[in-house]
Amino acid sequence: MADHVQGLAQLEILCKQLYETTDTTVRHQAEKALVEFTNSPDCLSKCQLLLERGSSSYSQLLAATCLSKLVSRTANPLPLEQRIDIRNYVLNYLATRPKLAAFVTQALIQLYARITKLGWFDCQKDDYVFRNVIADVTRFLQDSVEHCIIGVTILSQLTNEINQADTTHPLTKHRKIASSFRDSSLFDIFTLSCNLLKQASGKNLNLNDESQHGLLMQLLKLSYNCLNYDFIGTSTDESSDDLCTVQIPTSWRSAFLDSSTLQLFFNLYHSIPPSLSPLVLSCLVQIASVRRSLFNNAERAKFLSHLVDGVKRILANPQCLPDPNNYHEFCRLLARLKSNYQLGELVKVENYPEVIRLIANFTVTSLQHWEFAPNSVHYLLSLWQRLAASVPYVKATEPHLLETYTPEVTKAYITSRLESVHVILRDGLEDPLDDAGLVQQQLDQLSTIGRCEYEKTCALLVQLFDQAAQTYQELLQSTNSSAADITVQEGRLTWLVYIIGAVIGGRVSFASTDEQDAMDGELVCRVLQLMNLTDSRLAQAGNERLELAMLSFFEQFRKIYIGDQVQKSSKLYRRLSEVLGLNDETMVLSVFIGKIITNLKYWGQCEPITSKTLQLLNDLSLGYPFSVRKLVKLTAVQFMLNNHTSEHFSFLGVNNQSNLSDMRCRTTFYTALGRLLMVDLGEDEDQFEQFMLPLTAAFETVAQMLSTNTFNEQEAKRTLVGLVRDLRGIAFAFNAKTSFMMLFDWIYPAYMPILQRAIELWYHDPACTTPVLKLMAELVHNRSQRLQFDVSSPNGILLFRETSKMITTYGNRILTLGEVPKDQVYGVKLKGVSVCFAMLKAVLSGNYVNFGVFRLYGDDALDNALQTFIKLLLSIPHSDLLDYPKLSQSFYSLLEVLTQDHMNFIASLEPHVVMYILSSISEGLTALDTMVCTGCCSSLDHIVTYLFKQLSRSTKKRPTPMATDDRFLHIMQQHPEMIQQMLSTVLNIIIFEDCRNQWSMSRPLLGLILLNEKYFADLRNSIVNSQPPEKQQAMHLCFENLMEGIERNLLTKNRDRFTQNLSVFRREVNDSMKNSTYGVNSNDMMS
Repeated sequence: MADHVQGLAQLEILCKQLYETTDTTVRHQAEKALVEFTNSPDCLSKCQLLLERGSSSYSQLLAATCLSKLVSRTANPLPLEQRIDIRNYVLNYLATRPKLAAFVTQALIQLYARITKLGWFDCQKDDYVFRNVIADVTRFLQDSVEHCIIGVTILSQLTNEINQADTTHPLTKHRKIASSFRDSSLFDIFTLSCNLLKQASGKNLNLNDESQHGLLMQLLKLSYNCLNYDFIGTSTDESSDDLCTVQIPTSWRSAFLDSSTLQLFFNLYHSIPPSLSPLVLSCLVQIASVRRSLFNNAERAKFLSHLVDGVKRILANPQCLPDPNNYHEFCRLLARLKSNYQLGELVKVENYPEVIRLIANFTVTSLQHWEFAPNSVHYLLSLWQRLAASVPYVKATEPHLLETYTPEVTKAYITSRLESVHVILRDGLEDPLDDAGLVQQQLDQLSTIGRCEYEKTCALLVQLFDQAAQTYQELLQSTNSSAADITVQEGRLTWLVYIIGAVIGGRVSFASTDEQDAMDGELVCRVLQLMNLTDSRLAQAGNERLELAMLSFFEQFRKIYIGDQVQKSSKLYRRLSEVLGLNDETMVLSVFIGKIITNLKYWGQCEPITSKTLQLLNDLSLGYPFSVRKLVKLTAVQFMLNNHTSEHFSFLGVNNQSNLSDMRCRTTFYTALGRLLMVDLGEDEDQFEQFMLPLTAAFETVAQMLSTNTFNEQEAKRTLVGLVRDLRGIAFAFNAKTSFMMLFDWIYPAYMPILQRAIELWYHDPACTTPVLKLMAELVHNRSQRLQFDVSSPNGILLFRETSKMITTYGNRILTLGEVPKDQVYGVKLKGVSVCFAMLKAVLSGNYVNFGVFRLYGDDALDNALQTFIKLLLSIPHSDLLDYPKLSQSFYSLLEVLTQDHMNFIASLEPHVVMYILSSISEGLTALDTMVCTGCCSSLDHIVTYLFKQLSRSTKKRPTPMATDDRFLHIMQQHPEMIQQMLSTVLNIIIFEDCRNQWSMSRPLLGLILLNEKYFADLRNSIVNSQPPEKQQAMHLCFENLMEGIERNLLTKNRDRFTQNLSVFRREVNDSMKNSTYGVNSNDMMS
């Protein structure tokens, strides 16, 4: 006994150290000791002692969290009796100690919720022992306020716990529990919370009393958790807020047809303190989002009418709205009015004219106070955007009045942004223009809103633009104007240019009229005149934000008015011709190119402007062939094609970059130039040589440097990285055989050794190796069948040799780095490895090398590359393969090619390597990325087919040419659980999960079944027996039909029949399980 007491005292000291000490070493030691305690065999009894006798809250917290871990573990789970005892003990403990520290109560309730969730399907004497949740809580609800709070919190926490999937248990098990809880308990819990709220609102609550305030808060949280439940298992992530429809079950109809539920929450909003109102509004947001199909038309109109009345009441008494949280939730509620109901339904509501006026006033006021809650404006704009977009489609005879109010909203947005400029500069506030994502989002919304009553929008923009531009011009001409005044006008013009770009981008071709195009012309002329003015001053000064706005404007203008789909007779072009003398599209294109060249000349040091300018050039080079031909004829474009050197384009300079990764934009530049060059290149090698002169000179410089022992390493790296980025751009653009062969002959064999040398020298510096490896991966990529060598050319084999050499050099050297810190491992090692995998995949599947010749002539290039791949693979933990998306995509697509064409190599690997590859496939089958999952199915199919063929061959006793085949078979026979596990996984996904790639899943399944017929029979029986008795016959029949007419072979015809059977099987199983409340209990075989 004394030992126990001493042990307890020791534990309490450790808890104190863990939670209170500021000394990190002491905390680490305490943490280590407590982890050991958690894993010790007598942890359970010690936890109970801590709860009984522990003197500090920290030790109670430790006991609760340890017990949570014990009941959650999947290996060696606690027996049922023990879990029932813990559940009862926790409930008694909470009932007898209502005044525990809040975090202890929280941890104990969490423990109760976890036990209940994980034991939801556990039976004792035909009784589901963990399901009597409401009975467990009733005794709390009939006691003091403190007990009441605990009872409500238990329900709230339980609802939340069951709604959240955890990573330790299969998703299918989570969905089964969640569906069963939804059907058996959730509605009762929701009804209970509404009744308690009604009681609370009926009493004169003393909300200054902290406990009553706490009770109300927990009740609201409980109601919210019920309404926010993932009813049908579709909830993606919480960020996709706008798409939300609450999939209330049909059995809940009564609660929503009865208007008292809706009234209850609106009444609560007006009667409780502002600190709790956001929770009430969150519940209302969910109620407003109830799926449309829950009601018929008349019921929906009635429900909407009550909803709109409630909103009107809040707008008429806006005392609580100045609180930012309330305001935010209310804006969300307004947005849901249009996301869930149609404009035709809204206009029929009795008070619609009054409500739309109040909403418009509220929106205008909100926009004018731009500094208040900027993140909530999104919801208001989204409401108006949806309203404006619906105008052409509304069929109701009642007036929608949007032609009156939408221009007011547009005006408020535009004028408030302009007025904010001066205040932001004066008070040194954060400039919203710096948050490009937010500005873009608002402009997208405004582009639709502003197109409603477009004449008014244009008139306003023209008037404001003329004022700002005139003031700006006067300030520039005046000798005594202050820099601050100039900055304010530039800020106002920046907003106007962004907004003009947005409203032009909002042009919808079918709804556009000549008058509107003429108005667009007015706006475009003004922006181009402003551009001429600012460009003329660039030698002295420029404004980065204004330039970015111009580029955004050009992007929208290009999208709408450049290209074959726009009528050249458009009124816009007529206006440009009258004002600026731009008579046709060619002249407008020359304005684009002029701007691009100006930007590259003056803003070469400014990365955001350079990259956006190059993006614009890239988009133009990708345009319609007709436009691109016009583009190439321009003298400015010819100038670029003949003078792409750092003396004309400073961003191509080597010495001005602060670090190597700043050169990324060069690839974009050369992709665009490559496309433009190809238009008229044909087979003209002289023109190609001429174009490549600057790059040839750069290669010669690097070669010169590397040949001496004393060279400036930094300069050599910079020149090389710039050069390989340029080349990758050109290689990407040259997707035709003639042009690509010119590039290939230029780079090979003359300059390949330089790339190999760079990898040898700087393998440890990813800023240098990644661009070189990416260039190589691009060169070996047979894009559009561009890599086709003549019959007498050995170039395909020589190119593979170079690839193999680069992969081997890089792979062997990168493995000498040893352990890399976790936070740097991707940048330093995995990124390069991922590019190597992609390169190997491209060359193996490129179809320009016959890989059989290597072994035939004793060339080890293929073996070296594959062995390096294996070494690199074994140096990467499984978790990393799936954690880094680019790595997993390149690895699994390479594995697909290897299992398809090089299965003999895979079969010859060591057992531990084979097991590593198989387990990586097994994990990949359940990956979230469909591409990875599909690749795994394909690889598994190739392996299973190979195995099946070998087995068939060995039974026919044919002499096998290679011993390796037997070895692979032997490994598989020694570890049958690997293939069985995958059979179980694939079947599990097809039956129970939302299988997005059913065809791919069906291909390996037949082979898996034929290789494991006994295991498949056991699995089938287990699934059938887990069904309720009345469903077993139907499930048995589904399995019978699955194998109907299937023969014991893997011929294509047989596979296709199986795939067809499988889709019928999946449909029938789903139908059968939809009507079942049980689902499947065979998680032991499935998990």
